[in-house]
Amino acid sequence: MAASELYTKYARIWIPDPEVVWKSAELLKNYKPGDKVLHLRFEDGKDLEYKLDPKSKELPPLRNPDILVGENDLTALSYLHEPAVLHNLKVRFIDSKLIYTYCGIVLVAINPYEQLPIYGEDIINAYSGQNMGDMDPHIFAVAEEAYKQMARDERNQSIIVSGESGAGKTVSAKYAMRYFATVSGSASDANVEEKVLASNPIMESIGNAKTTRNDNSSRFGKYIEIGFDKRYRIIGANMRTYLLEKSRVVFQAEEERNYHIFYQLCASAALPEFKTLRLGNATYFHYTKQGGSPVIDGIDDAKEMTNTRRACSLLGIIDSYQMGIFQILAAILHLGNVSFTSRDADSCTIPPKHEPLSIFCDLMGVEYEQMAHWLCHRKLATATETYIKPISKLQAVNARDALAKHIYANLFNWIVGHVNEALHSTMKQHSFIGVLDIYGFETFEINSFEQFCINYANEKLQQQFNMHVFKLEQEEYMKEQIPWTLIDFYDNQPCINLIEAKLGILDLLDEECKMPKGSDNSWAQKLYNTHLNKTSLFEKPRLSNKAFIIKHFADKVEYQCEGFLEKNKDTVYEEQIQVLKSSKLKMLSELFLDVKAISPTSATPSGRTPLSRTAVKPAKSKTVQASKEHKKTVGHQFRNSLQLLMETLNATTPHYVRCIKPNDFKFPFMFDEKRTVQQLRACGVLETIRISAAGFPSRWTYQEFFSRYRVLMKQKDVLGDRKQTCKNVLEKLILDKDKYQFGKTKIFFRAGQVAYLEKIRSDKLRAACVRIQKTIRGWLMRKKYLRMRKAAITVQRYVRGYQARCLATFLRRTRAALIIQKFQRMYTIRKRYRRTRKATVVLQSYSRGYIARKQYRKMLREHKATVIQKRVRGWLARLHYHRTLEAIVYLQCCYRRMMAKRELKKLKIEARSVEHYKKLNFGMENKIMQLQRKIDEQSKDSKSLLEKLTSLEVVYRLETEKLKSDVERLKTSEEEAKNATNRVLSLQEEITRLQKELLQTQSEKKSIQDKAEIYKQETDQLVLELKDQNTLLKKEKDELNHRIQDQAKEMTDAMEKRLMEETKQLELDLNDERLRYQNLLNEFSRLEERYDDLKDEMKLMVNISKPGRKRTDSTHSSNESEYTYSSEITEAEDFPMRMEEPSEKKAPLDMSLFLKLQKRVTELEQEKQSLQDELDRKEEQVLRAKAKEEERPQMRGAELEYESLKRQELESENKKLKNELNELRKALIEKSAPGVSAPGAPAYRVLLEQMTSVSEELEVRKEEVLILRSQLMSQKEAIPPKDDKNTMTDSTILLEDVQKMKDKGEIAQAYIGLKETNRSSLQDCHLLNEDGELWLVYEGLKEANRLLESQLQTQKRSHDNELEALRGEIQGLKEENNRQQQLLAQNLQLPPEARIEASLQHEITRLTNENLDLMEQLEKQDKTVRKLKKQLKVFAKKIDELEVGQMENISPGQIIDEPIHPVNIPRKEKDFQGMLEYKKEDEPKLVKNLILDLKPRGVAVNLIPGLPAYILFMCVRHADYLNDDQKVRSLLTSTINGIKKILKKRGDDFETVSFWLSNTCRFLHCLKQYSGEEGFMKHNTTRQNEHCLTNFDLAEYRQVLSDLAIQIYQQLVRVLENILQPMIVSGMLEHETIQGVSGVKPTGLRKRTSSIADEGTYTLDSIIRQLNTFHSIMCQHGMDPELVKQVVKQMFYIIGAVTLNNLLLRKDMCSWSKGMQIRYNVSQLEEWLRDKNLMTSGAKETLEPLIQAAQLLQVKKKTDEDAEAICSMCNALTTAQIVKVLNLYTPVNEFEERVTVSFIRTIQMRMRDRKDSPQLLMDAKHIFPVTFPFNPSSLALETIQIPASLGLGFLTRV
Repeated sequence: MAASELYTKYARIWIPDPEVVWKSAELLKNYKPGDKVLHLRFEDGKDLEYKLDPKSKELPPLRNPDILVGENDLTALSYLHEPAVLHNLKVRFIDSKLIYTYCGIVLVAINPYEQLPIYGEDIINAYSGQNMGDMDPHIFAVAEEAYKQMARDERNQSIIVSGESGAGKTVSAKYAMRYFATVSGSASDANVEEKVLASNPIMESIGNAKTTRNDNSSRFGKYIEIGFDKRYRIIGANMRTYLLEKSRVVFQAEEERNYHIFYQLCASAALPEFKTLRLGNATYFHYTKQGGSPVIDGIDDAKEMTNTRRACSLLGIIDSYQMGIFQILAAILHLGNVSFTSRDADSCTIPPKHEPLSIFCDLMGVEYEQMAHWLCHRKLATATETYIKPISKLQAVNARDALAKHIYANLFNWIVGHVNEALHSTMKQHSFIGVLDIYGFETFEINSFEQFCINYANEKLQQQFNMHVFKLEQEEYMKEQIPWTLIDFYDNQPCINLIEAKLGILDLLDEECKMPKGSDNSWAQKLYNTHLNKTSLFEKPRLSNKAFIIKHFADKVEYQCEGFLEKNKDTVYEEQIQVLKSSKLKMLSELFLDVKAISPTSATPSGRTPLSRTAVKPAKSKTVQASKEHKKTVGHQFRNSLQLLMETLNATTPHYVRCIKPNDFKFPFMFDEKRTVQQLRACGVLETIRISAAGFPSRWTYQEFFSRYRVLMKQKDVLGDRKQTCKNVLEKLILDKDKYQFGKTKIFFRAGQVAYLEKIRSDKLRAACVRIQKTIRGWLMRKKYLRMRKAAITVQRYVRGYQARCLATFLRRTRAALIIQKFQRMYTIRKRYRRTRKATVVLQSYSRGYIARKQYRKMLREHKATVIQKRVRGWLARLHYHRTLEAIVYLQCCYRRMMAKRELKKLKIEARSVEHYKKLNFGMENKIMQLQRKIDEQSKDSKSLLEKLTSLEVVYRLETEKLKSDVERLKTSEEEAKNATNRVLSLQEEITRLQKELLQTQSEKKSIQDKAEIYKQETDQLVLELKDQNTLLKKEKDELNHRIQDQAKEMTDAMEKRLMEETKQLELDLNDERLRYQNLLNEFSRLEERYDDLKDEMKLMVNISKPGRKRTDSTHSSNESEYTYSSEITEAEDFPMRMEEPSEKKAPLDMSLFLKLQKRVTELEQEKQSLQDELDRKEEQVLRAKAKEEERPQMRGAELEYESLKRQELESENKKLKNELNELRKALIEKSAPGVSAPGAPAYRVLLEQMTSVSEELEVRKEEVLILRSQLMSQKEAIPPKDDKNTMTDSTILLEDVQKMKDKGEIAQAYIGLKETNRSSLQDCHLLNEDGELWLVYEGLKEANRLLESQLQTQKRSHDNELEALRGEIQGLKEENNRQQQLLAQNLQLPPEARIEASLQHEITRLTNENLDLMEQLEKQDKTVRKLKKQLKVFAKKIDELEVGQMENISPGQIIDEPIHPVNIPRKEKDFQGMLEYKKEDEPKLVKNLILDLKPRGVAVNLIPGLPAYILFMCVRHADYLNDDQKVRSLLTSTINGIKKILKKRGDDFETVSFWLSNTCRFLHCLKQYSGEEGFMKHNTTRQNEHCLTNFDLAEYRQVLSDLAIQIYQQLVRVLENILQPMIVSGMLEHETIQGVSGVKPTGLRKRTSSIADEGTYTLDSIIRQLNTFHSIMCQHGMDPELVKQVVKQMFYIIGAVTLNNLLLRKDMCSWSKGMQIRYNVSQLEEWLRDKNLMTSGAKETLEPLIQAAQLLQVKKKTDEDAEAICSMCNALTTAQIVKVLNLYTPVNEFEERVTVSFIRTIQMRMRDRKDSPQLLMDAKHIFPVTFPFNPSSLALETIQIPASLGLGFLTRV
């Protein structure tokens, strides 16, 4: 589609405007090519004709659809241009209060000038681990992306923060560093992250100052490298600084301040330790009072001084050094107050004993005379001699200021160096993230050397930025295989060359500085001679010879040459420096000693460790003398440091943050369009947009395009191949193929095409909505009409009958009355008529005569006047005509005479030529013919005019005769009128008399009526007064009665309310105390675990000499690097005492290496033990399956042949691991050798190699065993218990499947290879399988195969039944649909308004949801069927391959005899007392077999719930029976310690934690039930009461067990939270449970996680399945129902909190359709609660905030009534959350409307009195306090049997 075709009527465009930069307008008519004017209408209603540029013919930019406005990423906009960017930023900033926006790879941050609650630790946790496009734009998202890329790509990162002063660069960099410090932690106990953050207050105090644009402006650039180790934990940092603004030390402009540290010193002058500095108020010192603004509003300098000193202490700057720093700073202030007195024009002096200089010398430890002398003199050295020359007063002042600047600069570099030393780490740096906080492009009224350097740095950064953006675009196109067309982008290399190239500005400046008599003027002339008129980037101002103009990438800047040379040379007299070097102050001498090693503009310490994995060139070591090094110019140094910075940035992956200053007045949330556009142009954001718009800026994946524009496709267009479908549709919709390109995974669109597609889509949706509305409204109106018509007919029938009967009666009655009235009225009317007629005739005759006479006289006067006027006007007209005619004739004569003379002259000239005659005769005949024709026409006209004149004369004659006859007739009528007048007068007199009599009669009648009326009113008023008094008395009586009742009711309600409030408050207090207690218990548990870890560490230290237990730590494999950092951080939190490299080495042996080896050995042994446990569990299953195996001997050989290959491979790998382990131990035995721990020693290399190989092999084995375990257990749980016949696979069916396979050659080849492998490997089978582990794995694999076969067959048989059931459900739903339609018809009898709205809304919503649910269920069933069929074919093929080929070749020797499963035959006992006797020495064995080695799954499935608890209690009963307190105490202590140990070992296994939580609670209940206390014995039987404890009161142990249960519960919550956390956001928010409800919107460069479910995506079904798993496990373990409810409540709280938190941080999720999805998902969770009978658990209430947030997304948000409804509905949400949701609300379709700012303010006003938490996010880590209600058991202890499988044969039942 051509761009001009989009300029149609009602299209919205942007027009340039001088006030707001761009103004929106609407086209009033279509634009056609060639039109020069656009007819527009602004939003305020004004019309405008906008003239197009005739040269460029460019049309104004189009405006994006409203649905795209406010997007998170500017590249998601269809039209990419400056007004679209500006408008999008304004909408987000002003309307939505969002300060961050993506622009491709750039994060645009607008300074709100207000503290926002979006930087808390909860926000950091929310962004941690998230993809950048999934969350709303934030500085934390950029930091997380950098951190993630560093870990994934193993490449250093950089975050470049730029912007002009006051835009918020320093704050953004600070928050980025805070994020790294929070999420990464520290690799040691040195609190490196705290030191990194503590460097900010120091650097701000010495490097920041107040300017007119910013109260805390950074006056230097800094690049902070935050170093990380291999586990990506912070180990250190390093800071590089650039171009400190030294001139601010001695001069400040109006309304500005010096550096903060000076004012902090003055504010703290009263402190005792600062008395010696002799400071005073800031207005006293010259260096602090020049700006006239020594105080910043809201800033306490004394408090800031305290923070600065605290930060110095944290960074290791001792108090003595701190006082030295403050002493030097105070000396600088006093130096500024030194004044000079002129002796003559060339010399000056300092007054004797000048107090400021004296204080300066005392503080600096120098001699007063020398300093006073060299401040007024300087030393000049020539070739032959040296002499001292006095200097003028101005030169002395400049020298004083230069000295102050030099001292401050050296002090600044010294502090930076010490900060770097404090942040430096001895550990090896693996990678780093650099944060560059550097000044942005600057232009002032007067620009000097500082602005030149700043803009030069920004030119370099802009070039790097442009190249990076261009490179990313190119990579994207190449990745998608799109034809790459070179995009023209602005390259500022010419500008950079102008500055830094040979004979550039800096080169000429350095050359001029070397000249003896160089000056600013001569340098300016050199610039003009070299560059003027030779490059377009350099210009000369018209009115100045001391300035030059450079065209930077952002704007033109005029620089004043004055001061360039002085600032570039940075001259300080050497004599003054020598005086300072001889100072008694040790620190001052250090400053000037280090000045040779530290660059004035870069404070990089020489001892910093080199960057790892960085292509940065090291600084070349130069052997130049110190004097020459000191003479390096500032420009040269800055160019070198900038080059080093660019090399560093180019060696890293950059991330860009552009800070924008919205206004110059620092007003919160005020947006100045002019200032913003200036900064957008300067910071490169618009350049990014331009590069994107030049290509294909809009990009959709094929699935996203299909989901969004499915409505534009017909059914026949939808193919199985989504890619081909999209291609076909696009070719129809967009005819110009250049407007889009098809990539491998995406479709690329030109600018504007997405808006065009959105327009087509919205038009089609609108047409569909209109059609649906038309049909529904027609149906409703017809139903209403038919019902009303039926009712009207019925009413009409009865009414008409009644009316007919009444009419008949009325007619009969009125007929007689009419007859009477007829004759009476006839007589009266006839008489009245005759009298009136007579009077009327008389009146008419007189009146007509009078009127006729009057008319006649009038006509006569008019006629005479007309005659007079005619004569006068004719005379005047003739007079005027004659005069005019004479004048015209005279003028004509004169003019014609003149023209004739000219014509004559012309004719005379023409007559002389022959051509004249030709011209005269040319066309003469034609002219004659035309003249003849004209004459004929004129004659005809004259004839017609004569005929008309004749006819007019005839008419005039007839009219004259008629008028004469009329005059005669009027004369006769006049005489008649005179006669009639006389008669009228007599009649009038008679009428007057009669009227007077009538009036008199009427007045008498009226007086009588008034008297009667007054009497009646008085009577009525008296009656009313009596009635009112009676009514008032009754009302007073009723009011008194009601008041008495209300008071009684109020008193009762108040008492009840107060009682309820007190009860509720007590419950809250109880829960708070319980929660506090449980938190303390949790902390105690954590400390206890740490104590155990410390003990383990001590044991390791003691046993360090035992070499057999050492193993090296495994390095991380490259394919795990993407995910290891997060797990390693968690590991570091769990084991805080574990360190990689201790700082001290007290022995010649490498202690840290052996500590790591010992720890790794322990971990490997634990992993091996866990694998052994898993194999033990498989062994029991194998023993049970042996009987089934014997029934299929013919199948067994095939399976053995098939599994032998896998078994032999595992055995060989196991043997390899053992050999390598032995080599490792041998290497460790030789640890006593002195060089063994050296990095280059052979043993050290062996350790590293073996560590790597062992770790990798172990990981492979772990994965294989885990795969086997997961397959086996998942299949076993999925199979219901059936007959043994169903567990076998019919070999005949499998053989038939194999015969159906096409590729029989592959089957035969695989069989031959497998057979040969088995023959060669069977001989070593028994030798390799030394410990039997591989045989157990093999048996487990066989069990898995059999279970898979059984499952496939059962699912195949049940498939048809399920389909039939689904068809039945569909039929039932259809019937339900019909029934609901009948109900709808019944509801139509309600009032019209309520009827239509309620029925329509209810039915459409319900039917839509139900139909979508049915479609989704059918799709899932089809997918499941297809998947199961595929699995069936695969497994049948594998099994039959082995069965067919190896059935006959199996030998009896290959079958290994299996042990017979022992059968436990319980012995019948009589009269047991429910006790178990054991020996004291068997107690460890009891704890080991019953607690440590117990498998929860086997116990839960085969034994009674809580069996270990019952066994332990029965042992406790026996110890109580023996009255052995030591045995009781020992048993209970061992039990508690054993449970803690097993939970520490398997604390991440939900089954284990749930199992022991259930058994701990049961043990606690048993101690209560059999304690002998009456409160716990109510539900006991007589027999159970006899079993109560008799000797000991174990109440204290009950408390200990209760605390242990609380700890286990909290651990259980943490485990389930870790399992649910990855599922919640994907299942509850991102996945579309109701497909098609929400459309996919353009997302720009930062792609969101797709809502289309992939294979690995979690869905709501995943969450529900996990909940089912949790619930089934807890029920199998016999957990108390109340405890299960509390766990479920906690799970639902986690789901609701995590979902709501992500909703509040994701603008793309806040829409009407997403609210519908969330409500549906919540309803499914509620349905799960109902199915599990858990509605009373309180879990539903925890989802209330999420439910209300979803409702808030769906309700109307327009009027005040809607605001009131929202305030009353959202009582579980805080005000901040409601406002945040309303701000984030984003329409997905054009039919939705945005929330207005006024509506949000209305909500805030209505909720300002609500007292709720200001916190935005819910605390997802909150754990509800748990209670353990007493739940007695009905199980009799004497009936409990102990299975032999537990290995507790040493226990004896008593």
